[in-house]
Amino acid sequence: MEDGRARCDLCPHRCLIGSEEFGLCSSRKFTGGKLTAYNYGRVSSIAVDPIEKKPFYHYRPGTRIFSVGGIGCNFKCQYCQNYSISMESFGKKRTTFKSAEDIAALCRQQSFDQIAFTYNEPGIWYEYIMDVHEADPDLRIALVTNGYLNEGPMKDLCRVSDAMNIDVKSFNDRFYRRICGGDLESVKTACSVVHEQGVHLELTYLVIPGYNDSTGEVEKFVRWVRDDLSPDIPVHFSRFHPDYNMETVPMTPVDTLLRFQKLAEDNGLDYAYVGNIIHDDASDTYCPECGAAVIKRTGYRVDIVGLDGDRCAFCKHKLNIIR
Repeated sequence: MEDGRARCDLCPHRCLIGSEEFGLCSSRKFTGGKLTAYNYGRVSSIAVDPIEKKPFYHYRPGTRIFSVGGIGCNFKCQYCQNYSISMESFGKKRTTFKSAEDIAALCRQQSFDQIAFTYNEPGIWYEYIMDVHEADPDLRIALVTNGYLNEGPMKDLCRVSDAMNIDVKSFNDRFYRRICGGDLESVKTACSVVHEQGVHLELTYLVIPGYNDSTGEVEKFVRWVRDDLSPDIPVHFSRFHPDYNMETVPMTPVDTLLRFQKLAEDNGLDYAYVGNIIHDDASDTYCPECGAAVIKRTGYRVDIVGLDGDRCAFCKHKLNIIR
């Protein structure tokens, strides 16, 4: 408590919330003298997706995953494609309450052993995700997240998660502050925490023409991945399409995505992919040791053609792949 207000320590915003008010994420409210997660168990979306859609290319490739979304977000990205759920506050979007036990059981009833928290920002569902794990400790948990959490909560989520895909929105702090309402350094720290905790990590960089698509910026990004994280972390360069408040921005040229894929490879990344397009072999996985194709992809069709467990079937090099 600070001057009759509550400080939320979930994410770097550290909102100071007055009585009967919500924090920036529109899901955590200070009411009755307590800070309450009003979004707890409030499900807006349930689907079954190819795991490559998340995107995860190196985590259980070729499988399908039970996917769940809630409401709210601690970012305000001006191009959000899921703004109908991420930008809505509690009570303004129809949801269905599912307890942690309910959602774990529903996942199992559909014969799935893995669940993705996705569509909106799962970090603000912190308590719910922890409880889902407690309800079914053997259920594999994957998060598709902006990475904007404080170190303590992120470490807690690492303890219960098998995989995370973190969106690195840009490698420019000004972009983060103006377009998303966050900051780059906090996201970089979160990526480092996830990697250090041994959780499978993949990164997505949505390439937005005129905003985060300079060669210099992308080169800084890939060198940071190589030097501060690991050259074998998969990086996905995804195609932007106009949405929300950025409908006049054009789609990303395919040539730009392919150029950044090559830039990443030339700067020492073992696995760089393009997303939201289908283009020849740009989404295939190659052994970084011998160059053989080990996974072929066409859209969400996946053919495992050269794996022996997590090793290249041709040269036996160990790959950063979980099956």
